[in-house]
Amino acid sequence: MFKALSNAYRLEIFLYLADYCRPGEMSTEEEMRVSVGELGSGLGIAPSTVSHHLKELRHAHLIRMERNGKNIECWVEPDTLDQLITFFKHAKEGN
Repeated sequence: MFKALSNAYRLEIFLYLADYCRPGEMSTEEEMRVSVGELGSGLGIAPSTVSHHLKELRHAHLIRMERNGKNIECWVEPDTLDQLITFFKHAKEGN
């Protein structure tokens, strides 16, 4: 996971998705997803670059992707986000 997030573009994409796609904030699962096109335009990154980095994030199990008609939607994998939060909480506490 950390290797995937070590790239500045991938970290930016991941943080954008984590901020945009927040479970439990009166959102349906569909509202927590962002299409690849929306993601690229929101971050000012070329579509080919976005696709490459999304592939790396998906292989690291940091995000999930699913085709919905002509769009490919992506969102943060909630379990993985919880694992990262737990890791950093323990690191902060010195455990």
